[in-house]
Amino acid sequence: MWCGYYVFLAGVGWLQSARAREHMSAPQITTEDREGLTRTLGVGESQVGERPTLSQLRETLDAEADDSFASMGEAIRADLSGRLDASLLAEGRDGLAERIERLPEVRNAGIPAGESEPDRLYREVIEPGWDVYHHLADVGFFESVEEALPRFTPEHIETTAHELVRAEPLSESLSSVGFDEHEQMVLVMNAVNNNTRLARWVPTKEIPSGVGFDVDHVPPLHQRAMGGSLLWINAMDVHLWHNRPLITEKILDDAYWDVKAMLGGLSMMTEAAHDVAEGESLTDAQLTAALTASAAIMIVNQEEICKDAFWITEEMRAPPKGR
Repeated sequence: MWCGYYVFLAGVGWLQSARAREHMSAPQITTEDREGLTRTLGVGESQVGERPTLSQLRETLDAEADDSFASMGEAIRADLSGRLDASLLAEGRDGLAERIERLPEVRNAGIPAGESEPDRLYREVIEPGWDVYHHLADVGFFESVEEALPRFTPEHIETTAHELVRAEPLSESLSSVGFDEHEQMVLVMNAVNNNTRLARWVPTKEIPSGVGFDVDHVPPLHQRAMGGSLLWINAMDVHLWHNRPLITEKILDDAYWDVKAMLGGLSMMTEAAHDVAEGESLTDAQLTAALTASAAIMIVNQEEICKDAFWITEEMRAPPKGR
């Protein structure tokens, strides 16, 4: 009897754990997503099968770096030489890794508690990110990167895809901060399969005149990507707390992934900046790919969190308790 009881308890524990893992996973990858990535990479199904992993894709690609990407990375290193604080960036990178590891606790907490104001859940997660952001802004990092890199075009994104998939150091870096193979694949697809969406985000110098706002006050594109991500995550506690009657488990699940993805992009950009300061592991071409992809990941998931958590439609919201 007691043996059966303990088996029952173990089964309940496994079920709860499985449910937790389910809502802490990245979105499913569709056939269309995979086809978009393999088409961009020029890889056929006969080479990698129907459900390729990043490792399998990496094995099919030519190992030779793109000369234009190498030149851009070299220019960024030369321009920023001696201006970046490697120890501050390393501390920020490690702090982000620790916070990403704690994200499941934030999700399990659900809506922040608090009587007169919400607890600091998401705001605490991004504290190391603010230190990195302010340092990069202070030393002109964002201006340097925007000057060296082109706007998002299909051609630039295609080359980014090749360099990103080939770059084992970037994959290892994402693994070290808590992104498994499936999650890394989703991040790569964020950067590769969104040509139209990313094309709307242009360098500041290419914003046309007469747009209805002062372009002089618009920060560089990579600063918008990182700063915008931090601001969206910063707003989560108050947003969820104020709108708690409307919030569903699905909204919390989707927001969890959007936040994790933005932090993944932020971590990748921090890693790239640290590599400029230390010259540790990335080639010049991989540096260019990391800076392009990290901005793309943060941009795409800023837009996703708007739809998933902030713009709550009648169809999304929790049903009124009076019904």
